[in-house]
Amino acid sequence: MTTLSDHTPSGDRPQPSDLAYVPFVSVENMMRMVNAIGAEAFISGLAAYIEADFRRWEEFDKTPRVASHSRDGVIELMPAADAENYGFKYVNGHPKNMREGYQTVTAFGVLSSVANGYPVLLTEMTVLTALRTAATSAVAARLLAPQGSEVMAMIGNGAQCEFQALAFRALLGINRLRLYDIDPAATAKALRNLEAQGFEVTACKSGQEAVEGAQIITTCTADKQYATILTDNMVGEGVHINAIGGDCPGKTELHRDILLRSEIFVEYPPQTRVEGEIQQLDPDHAVTELWQVMTGAVPGRRDAKQITLFDSVGFAIEDFSALRFVLDRVKETGHFDKLDLLADPDDPRDLFGMLTRAA
Repeated sequence: MTTLSDHTPSGDRPQPSDLAYVPFVSVENMMRMVNAIGAEAFISGLAAYIEADFRRWEEFDKTPRVASHSRDGVIELMPAADAENYGFKYVNGHPKNMREGYQTVTAFGVLSSVANGYPVLLTEMTVLTALRTAATSAVAARLLAPQGSEVMAMIGNGAQCEFQALAFRALLGINRLRLYDIDPAATAKALRNLEAQGFEVTACKSGQEAVEGAQIITTCTADKQYATILTDNMVGEGVHINAIGGDCPGKTELHRDILLRSEIFVEYPPQTRVEGEIQQLDPDHAVTELWQVMTGAVPGRRDAKQITLFDSVGFAIEDFSALRFVLDRVKETGHFDKLDLLADPDDPRDLFGMLTRAA
């Protein structure tokens, strides 16, 4: 097990001090950590951190993500800070990547001390983002979905699909799933993985078939364009919609009429109005911020016939929560490497001297 103070000398060369090292969680170590804890237990723990941070929402320094769009996709920075820590995530979204052998979404993140600016964690966040997205969805659904929900429709069976299923089972007890994707191979992949995890799964031939009998509908498609994954006639009263695919300007999944029939809950309106499903609506259309429901300031689901919609685009405080959670697990599990990331000369003013002595 690696500890935060271990390092291996290299001959007679000057060695970095402990202040030079930052805990680094690679993809390999992230997978070790998740598997050691258990995916559903990891998601449940992560959900608790997310909920705790949402409950202190007003303490955070918040801003919409900083996005650089191109014809091929988007690269984004997602920062958030409280009085003790600053965190950010670098993440891309390139729908064409899968055709070229790359992931559609990749990410890494940093958590730093506000007191001295030093990073306290550097970690992969491709796997971690999938876990925190699923955890956030389930946290919202626990507040908004119909009581006694048993069946979830999953439209879009790509990389996020299985994580959503695990989160909804961990937090809401959902074990029956109905799957649909325009690519049958994606559904076959999800079916294979989810049945291996003990889910009761039905592969469907259309989105309409998938939503039949479902109390919760999750949409998580990847194409960066206006689309109609759910039409108005597909959505009956009393359902909860977990719309997580729309996450940039010009990309939506739901017909506008569904929005007009729904009570809409969002993470951060200044970001969601630009990127989410509600970019289709008037700028002053009423929405409820999820943190207000968590604190009890406003109600969530009010009756059995209400359609609730969580218009989720992903917000930086969720990544901040994930970074905090992983840092605490790093200290417990030792699943990390020590990265010589920060220059630490004996005399803080003599950076050049450190360079020349290293020669």
